[in-house]
Amino acid sequence: MEQKLTHFDQHGNAIMVDVSDKEVTQRIATARGSIHVNRPTFEAIQNGTAKKGDVLGVARVAGIMAAKRTWELIPMCHPLMLTKCTIDFELHEEDLRVDAFCTVKVGGKTGVEMEALTGVNVALLTIYDMCKAMDRAMEITQVYLCHKAGGKSGEFISPRLQQTDHYQE
Repeated sequence: MEQKLTHFDQHGNAIMVDVSDKEVTQRIATARGSIHVNRPTFEAIQNGTAKKGDVLGVARVAGIMAAKRTWELIPMCHPLMLTKCTIDFELHEEDLRVDAFCTVKVGGKTGVEMEALTGVNVALLTIYDMCKAMDRAMEITQVYLCHKAGGKSGEFISPRLQQTDHYQE
């Protein structure tokens, strides 16, 4: 079965998908990503002693703000009135890694996958920004959609999801 690209018209012009005939449903998406840091940076994040302040607190707010403004960053995204957005972190001392999770909900006609992915990316970028004086070699990795539910396409659970990963309802 040939898949049609939905963000292009019959002439190849970029378009915003018309969702006016779609049903309003509850939609949820969770994305995750990781940032690998050096030991002093990990300890500063963990202990809240980074010179720029509460790294994870600021990253949480930045990720939520970014998710709410995804439509301003990604040209064909619809503006959405989000009903929930959370950013959670897990610290893994054994491999000096911080995992970020962004869960977004909406009652709407289009999904929130891009909002979840934007939120997690900006949260990780904020960690980088707040810690770059300590560690310019930080590496953001493994950013992907964990889960999405709602809408015509139904539920998706990433095959990459591991036992330690989570998503929230």
